[in-house]
Amino acid sequence: MLDDAYGNPVATLSVQARDAYDLGVSKFLGAELGVSDAFETAINADESFALAYIGLARNLQLLGQPDRVMSCLRKSRDLASSLSARERSHIEASTLLLEGNAPAARAAVYKHVEEWPADVMIAQMCTSVFGLIGFSGLPGREAEQLAFISRLSPYYGDNWWFRTQLAFAQIEVGQLASAQENIEIAMNANPRSAHTAHIRAHLYYENMEDKEGLNYLSNWCKDYDPSATLYNHIYWHVGLWSLETGDIDRMWQVLDINISPEQSQGPPLNVLTDAASLLFRAELAGLKVPVERWKKLSAYSLARFPNPGLGFADLHAAITHSRSGNRDALEALIHSNNGPVSDLTKTLATGYKEMEDENWAMAAKQFCHAMRDHARIGGSKAQRDLIDYSLASCLVRDGRQQEARTLLSITRPRAITKEVVAGL
Repeated sequence: MLDDAYGNPVATLSVQARDAYDLGVSKFLGAELGVSDAFETAINADESFALAYIGLARNLQLLGQPDRVMSCLRKSRDLASSLSARERSHIEASTLLLEGNAPAARAAVYKHVEEWPADVMIAQMCTSVFGLIGFSGLPGREAEQLAFISRLSPYYGDNWWFRTQLAFAQIEVGQLASAQENIEIAMNANPRSAHTAHIRAHLYYENMEDKEGLNYLSNWCKDYDPSATLYNHIYWHVGLWSLETGDIDRMWQVLDINISPEQSQGPPLNVLTDAASLLFRAELAGLKVPVERWKKLSAYSLARFPNPGLGFADLHAAITHSRSGNRDALEALIHSNNGPVSDLTKTLATGYKEMEDENWAMAAKQFCHAMRDHARIGGSKAQRDLIDYSLASCLVRDGRQQEARTLLSITRPRAITKEVVAGL
């Protein structure tokens, strides 16, 4: 047997297969181009390399290709009986994730890393705001995220992936100075990691260095391929900063060329949430958005997420349905009991319904209910600013400007210095 890049023995005797697998893992962790190609090269070099099938399946899941995911999963299971305990556990935890059993997958990851903490593809499942902790729907998930990744420090040291994820967890709880140190270590080790560049963008955002962040990210993404998994979201940050710094033409360009459903090759979750968020934040800032754009996004959300349950997707779907006039789809979200945050989804969807009906006080009441724990919905603090700004907009339209300013001075002081809510 050979060892992978993290020192874990892998069931292949092919150096070519092992090296291609390591490349696939690195590209997956960095959201770089060529993830599937690398794992397929590993499989072609050794058709019995079970973890290469799992790696490929993980990437195909991001890209919304469920049939191919299941095919890879079946192949890995067929090969599992002859594998080591670590590799069997790796496949079991991955299977739970890929089949959508998130609570069981989260428990399996915790158990797995107790014995094999350097198994990075399993540890990765519980990191970032879109991971199994981030989307758990549980209170205190930001603190849990930081605790989980911090416990891995003895096993990863200055590894760029680890430092990236540690920095993101620190940013989400306000430890910005520590995050700065870690993200610089990560960028120096792997400057082409899109995840690392992305987290650096979040640091600029939280430090209110918007022009600097826009300049940095605009330069970084010039060579980033549109088919790479984080391309959509990287450009969401560019579009958002363009909006907040007054470059409205560039914001529309980002929407039309980089992140629209018609153009994007990215993961469906990013396509929906990034486009809906940027459009709605443009409206909150006072811009006019043609209803046809909302109708297209509403149709996309129904096509890609027909069954409510993933709260972060449901939040953005509710916005698209309310703004497009698709009241039936909006009511379906309000009355759904699916998913770990259905209570929160109902509250927010009702808020957007009341907002659409110009019942500003009623809408504000719903958003106020969500404020105490909207971290449960998932996503980053930067993404959930949408909820704070929705509440502030309702307060402004209800004639309560000072209340809106007081709210944002506590929850999001950066909004006071930006034209993020018209009339503020």
